[in-house]
Amino acid sequence: MAPLPVQIKHAGKVYDVQLDPDLPPAVFKDAVYQVTGIPVDRMKVMVKGGDDSSWKKIGPKAGHTFMVIGAAGELPKPPAKPVVFIEDMDDAELAEALAKPVGLRNLGNTCYMNASVQALRAIPELQIALSAPALQSTTPLPAALRDLYASMSRTTDSITPMAFLSTLRQVNPQFAEMDRREKTRGPSAGYAQQDAEECFGQIINTLRNVPGLPSGSSTVAGAEATATTKKFVEQYLMGEMRRELSCDEAPEEAHSITHENILKIECNITASTNYMLTGILNSLDQKVEKRSPSLGREAVYTQKSRLTRLPGYLVVHMVRFAWRQDIGKKAKIMRKVKFPTEFDALDLVTEELKAKLLPVSRRLKEIEKERRERRKVRKRTKAVATPPPLPLTPHPLAPTPVPSIDVEMGDSVGIQGVDTPAGEETVEPGEPKAKAEGELDEESVYRKKELEELEELVSEDVRNDVGASVSGLYDLVAIVTHKGAAADAGHYIGFVKKSVFHATKSSGPSASGSAPAIASPGVSVPSSGASVLIDEDDEDWYKFDDDKVSLFPREKLATLDGGGEDSSAYVLVYKTKSF
Repeated sequence: MAPLPVQIKHAGKVYDVQLDPDLPPAVFKDAVYQVTGIPVDRMKVMVKGGDDSSWKKIGPKAGHTFMVIGAAGELPKPPAKPVVFIEDMDDAELAEALAKPVGLRNLGNTCYMNASVQALRAIPELQIALSAPALQSTTPLPAALRDLYASMSRTTDSITPMAFLSTLRQVNPQFAEMDRREKTRGPSAGYAQQDAEECFGQIINTLRNVPGLPSGSSTVAGAEATATTKKFVEQYLMGEMRRELSCDEAPEEAHSITHENILKIECNITASTNYMLTGILNSLDQKVEKRSPSLGREAVYTQKSRLTRLPGYLVVHMVRFAWRQDIGKKAKIMRKVKFPTEFDALDLVTEELKAKLLPVSRRLKEIEKERRERRKVRKRTKAVATPPPLPLTPHPLAPTPVPSIDVEMGDSVGIQGVDTPAGEETVEPGEPKAKAEGELDEESVYRKKELEELEELVSEDVRNDVGASVSGLYDLVAIVTHKGAAADAGHYIGFVKKSVFHATKSSGPSASGSAPAIASPGVSVPSSGASVLIDEDDEDWYKFDDDKVSLFPREKLATLDGGGEDSSAYVLVYKTKSF
């Protein structure tokens, strides 16, 4: 039979070849190889009615079209390290894999959402509340956030937050706005960049019906607790503000006093603002104009605002975007404003609340100083107690070296396998060794005493207010930054303190590694990564640039103060200090 002119299709291209039905199909594959470059062993030739394994079954005719599947290029190389699933890891591998939290993939201008979700993850009590069996809400967002956090805790790979993003846009249609800028218009235009602070606030607003945590509970809030406790947002994120208005032009006029609930405090940035506290006080003490009933006209009033309740987590909004009349749009305030990693909020509260918090605040500052001194002593003692490495061929008259004792962890137990010199006391295994003069007690002994002392100083009113700060002292645990000059563009990045995800080696009187109470004594919160212990002096951070997660040294936090188009602190989350 004469050769038949047929066509083959591959990767959108069409080739004309000759098919000789008298020759076996393997020869035809050789002809396909000549035009496509696909090796025969990686080639699949498909045709309507079957493949090319039998010409009798297909009965090829002139003009017949064959579809070729395969790749001519080099095959992908296998991973350098074989993929190991979490279920197949041993304890050591699991601890190493879970040491670094996972990131979130950017789905098209969604860095604002990714940074907000990572910052909220710095509140472990929120994850406890979201896992409550009684979780109910008027919107599906709390359940979507719960599922997202659960997924992030079960994998070491980046997460694609498509389900949460869809729910967020369903609940808040503003985040589904399309990009209308000139250079992005057209059929390929995607979703617009949004404001991370607005996203952060909207997520918190949708969590208002999440059940609160009962006092003294270290587990999930049960259904019976929802009827007797506040909601979670009221407990841990909501402050109470007292605002007093006095007329500057009529001092005899009665002062107007109002109270309101707030979920953040603002730091106004002016030409003279250099520090965060200055900007916050500037927003709390303002001059306003309003009609005076006693004067019958517009008059200048002084508004003084102070907090009557400090939440366990204090959110600070650095007001970096302001409307500019000359250009008709919002612009970024580039000024450099320093923010502290430890924040004393007593300057922001009323005198009544300050009197309740001051005893705990003063003593906690003293205790933290004493803890730092003990850590220094232990490190020096450990360095002295550790002998130098033994030589490979010790001198025959050299004394037998004595293993060192880890003073840092307090493992002062008997040393087995070492001869005790005559006249010295022998210590049985498991029996504590007598403490030498000047040697420190175990850290847990100090922590237990400190906890008891601090609990006695806590005001009864504050103690009964679950979720409130009992000292007014805070540690910075999360930051959302903005990079760029435009308010409707740029890039958002999240930063979370490393200790949020891992337990520390000295976490208080409890030996379980759980963190002590943060908002009221007795409320125990498990660490997000208790399987990995970090040193108590570890002040480093994690940087969440969408799906890229990296370590961020504490020394580089000052680069987030602002002063240019680079990353500038925009939202800060402070956690009340632990006992």
